[in-house]
Order: sequence, then structure tokens, then C-alpha cells
Amino acid sequence: MQDFPRIISVDDHVLEPPDLWQARLPEAYRSTGPRVERKRMRFTGGGGGWADDPAGTWCDVWRYEDVSSPLMMLQAAAGFEALTMELTNYDEVRPGSWKQLDRLADMDLDHIEAAVCFPNVLPRFCGQTFLEGQDKQLGLLSVQAYNDWMIDEWTAGAARGRLIPLTIVPLWDAHLAADEVRRCAAKGSHAVSFTECPVPLGLPSLYDKDRFWDPFFAACDETESIICMHIGSSSRMPTTAPDAPMIVGCVLDWQNAVGSLTDYMISGTMERFPGLKLAYSEGQVGWMPYTLERMDKIWAEFRGPEFGNHLSNPPSTYARGRVFGCIFDDDTGLRNRDAIGMDQICFETDYPHSQSTWPNSREQMERLCAKAGLSDAEVYKLARGNAISAFGLSRFGIS
Repeated sequence: MQDFPRIISVDDHVLEPPDLWQARLPEAYRSTGPRVERKRMRFTGGGGGWADDPAGTWCDVWRYEDVSSPLMMLQAAAGFEALTMELTNYDEVRPGSWKQLDRLADMDLDHIEAAVCFPNVLPRFCGQTFLEGQDKQLGLLSVQAYNDWMIDEWTAGAARGRLIPLTIVPLWDAHLAADEVRRCAAKGSHAVSFTECPVPLGLPSLYDKDRFWDPFFAACDETESIICMHIGSSSRMPTTAPDAPMIVGCVLDWQNAVGSLTDYMISGTMERFPGLKLAYSEGQVGWMPYTLERMDKIWAEFRGPEFGNHLSNPPSTYARGRVFGCIFDDDTGLRNRDAIGMDQICFETDYPHSQSTWPNSREQMERLCAKAGLSDAEVYKLARGNAISAFGLSRFGIS
């Protein structure tokens, strides 16, 4: 295409600014609430541990109650050549990782018009840290403070219509989560980050007989808020053995999305809430056609409640126009776009993470599109059209 469309990324990340919570929490909670300390530490090995070391690397460490989360290069690798497990600090990372105007400038460099940004370090991908904390009142205040910053600062002002708000919820209480969805929607946010699978977090499943999560799903349906699930938001990555290296999980990470989509379909969640939309981030889409095909065949073969099959229609019928995947490098998925639904594939840059396509996102997308033989109309859908539809971006003046 002579005029390649400006890209909308549905999966980027933002490093939480060091003062995000200290500037917003009531004074009584600041000593235990999220805060940054700078110290020397070293990486202790493949298990992902860190230790204080006077001869170690100066790094910034997020603290929350008794949790310590050092900032790693993998979480803000933009602008660096090599991928490492090294620790770092806010002075060393690219300013666009956490400063709004610098981010907008980096987006301009990369042919990006708009981006949806997930949390990064302290909250993790959907606020699991606040779920695991002891003080749930502090947890709720921390969730609300993050969301207020996301809506009122990160995505406001010069960033309105370019940085799209994505909020989190108090995972431990579905009614509080529903309240927060509605509160944020009233402030202009209609996307919420949620766990791909609640069970590993010690929470009820989507099959819970009391339908624990229905108040949350009802609020998302009512407010037209899309549920965004990032790979790893269950705090669990697939692997083959306890001693398998990290790279094995990176190869298999799409399996988390397979299990999540199966749960949403078979549990009847998508049937009970006909307006609900799901977005799977960083899972690619090549797995989608066979997963939906397999679900439909099993649904037809094992009919009846004794098999846990309560759906009125084949599972795939609940996916059209409602389940969105995103890619940054998936030739197989694009070759099978007709089976997936070309209207349901979005693009991501994953800035500033280690696998980010920045600053070559346009070139990466052009290569993918050319290899798959996409038409101009299909290129437009992948670059921006599907994201506009999935996230309701006309609210922000994006057309």
C-alpha cells in the first residue's frame, strides 16, 4: 500500500511511574503501599531470584507490603540491542517506557497512532499483586489509584485518543470488581485487564456453581467494556518439566489462551452475556481455528448436562465478532485468517518489552501482510480497523 495505515497496537505496556501510588494513596497507607527503593542487587540464577549485593547492579525495586519486585531489562528493553536478565532503574530505561510525551514521540517514530497499555512491574498484568496482599483495603485503594492515574493522567491531555485507557479490578471480590468497572466506565475507560484463568490465583473458576464472576461479567457487558487477557495473567506459564528453561514457556505460552477461551465458551459465560467481548494479548492466533473446530465437534458428540455440555449452540458461534486475538509475528495465523475471521485479528507492538517490534513495527507488519497475501482491505483491518471495532475507539474520535 502506498499510504500504509497508521497502526493501533492493542498490547503495549507502561512502567508505573515511581510516584504513582505515593502521590495518590492516603498518608496512612504510604509506608506499606507501592513505593520505589534504589539498591544494589544481583540476579541469582534461572529460578528468577534476586539478592542484595553491595557489588551488584544499582536497580529500582518496587515494594508493596512484604513484596519486592526489581525492575528488569526485559520489562523495558526498548532501545537496547541485547536481551538480558539484568536489573535496571528508571534513569537507564528509555523515557518512553514511563513518560507520556516521550511515549507519544516513540509512537510517532514507529508509525503508531494509538496504543492500549497493560501494567508492567508492580501490579503485574492484571493486578495480581494486590490480590496476594494481606490488607485488602490497601489493595482496593491501590487498584483505584492506578485506574485514576491511567484515566486522568496517562491517557489524558495530549495522549487522548492515542493512549487508550486499560484498567484493573480488585480480583478478590466480583462485586467490588463490578463496581470498579462501572466507576471507570463512567470516567471513560471501557477496557479492563483480567486474568486468563482465575484458578491458579486461588480464585473460583468460570464453572463455579454459584457463578462467582457473573457480577463482573454483567458489569462489563452493561458498560461495553472489553475484557483483555494477557499471556501470563494467571501467574502461571506452561512448561514441560520443573527444570525446563524459560525458553520452553515462551514457546508454549499460547496454550494459556487456548485454555482460557475454552473455559469462556464451555462455561456458558459467552452465552449468558451476549454483549461480552474478549481480547487475547500476546498469544498470537494460529491456534484459534483448530481450537474452535475441536470445541464444536466435542459439543456435537457429547450432548447433555451429564457431560457438562449446557450450550444451546456450537461454541464457535459465540466467537464471531466477540473474540479478538493479536499478533506481532504469526504467519500461520494470517494464512488461516478466513478460518479465524479476518475481522478478529489485531496487531500489537509490545513496547517496551523484549519482544517488541518497535521501532520497526511498520516494516514487520508489511512483511507479514506481504507473506500472507493480504488485500488492502485486510491490511487496514489488521493495522487498525479491527482494533477500532473491538475497543470501541470511536469514543476517542478514532475512525
